Amino acid sequence: MMDWLLAFRGPETGLFSLRDCTKLEQPLCIFVFSFKFHRPNIMSLILYEPFRGVFYTPFYAAHALDAYGAEGVDVEMVTATAADTVAGLMNGKADVSWGGPMRIQETYDTHPDCEIVSFCEIITRDPFFVVGREPRSNYSHADLMSVSFRSVAEVTTPWLCLQEDLRRSGLDPDKVDRVVGPSMAKNADALRAGEVDAIQIFQPYVEQLVAEGAGHIWFTAASRGATSYTTLSTVRRTLETKRDQMLAMTRALYRVQKWLHASDGATIAAAVEDFFPDIPQETLAACVTRYKSLGLWGVNPILPRDGFHRLKVGGISGGLFKVGASYESCVDISLAEEVIAADPPPM
Repeated sequence: MMDWLLAFRGPETGLFSLRDCTKLEQPLCIFVFSFKFHRPNIMSLILYEPFRGVFYTPFYAAHALDAYGAEGVDVEMVTATAADTVAGLMNGKADVSWGGPMRIQETYDTHPDCEIVSFCEIITRDPFFVVGREPRSNYSHADLMSVSFRSVAEVTTPWLCLQEDLRRSGLDPDKVDRVVGPSMAKNADALRAGEVDAIQIFQPYVEQLVAEGAGHIWFTAASRGATSYTTLSTVRRTLETKRDQMLAMTRALYRVQKWLHASDGATIAAAVEDFFPDIPQETLAACVTRYKSLGLWGVNPILPRDGFHRLKVGGISGGLFKVGASYESCVDISLAEEVIAADPPPM
């Protein structure tokens, strides 16, 4: 005969007992099971965006579709400034940022030991346009030499790329009657008022002006071809210590790229509309449709050498930096290659 003490711990009542299980005619076997409930290991990252822009749609789609969560990484997006996207990496306030390799090239000129590295390209062409007050179906860059023109003031890359286009056409960009200073919104108003002949802008100003009949597209900078405009970047020590998280982000964005190229403009616009509360959905869909038709968004996260080189040459000829950095020193495509080889499904 055996006496037994069975002890249990309940979720609310604590420890309780069942005693006096005596006079058992058969041996009693007790099996004790331990259950441990696992939650997915969520890895957190701080991601800096430079400013809100329609051409950054793939990044917003990643949040809207919970692509990062699907890959087990929690990404907190913080709206910073273009300058902070680099400074935040260097001072450790951000784990990763998106922005232009042009600014990274400039940083290497002043801080050659910064160790910033781009590892996932998303915007593979230039998202800016030259829009004129009058139609100009046979536009050539020589036309800018005889009109009043306002270039983008908010960031430097659009003009640096355009002035390199002019140089390659045998033109002197310093001879353009160019004004820098007003915002794109104010320049759009100036075009409407007939105060300027042509302006350099991005979406949604393009669709708004075209829809109103107040502006006409002269030049789409995306037609230039590969110009690596926006990538995910971090510093090398973070890429090494948080490689799994960076790989998860790259995989998530690759899945978004696949989804984006399989979806129409209206579907994409509906997914990201909460990020653009001031843009009517019809206008947003038109913006996305035009960008998509121009091949603005890459089909994979590889940062190509020709796109990197085209951007770098513009920075040098425009005087932003003298040397910059080599492709090998500030680009790492190993994560992109790994996710492409894995071939994950679209979101």
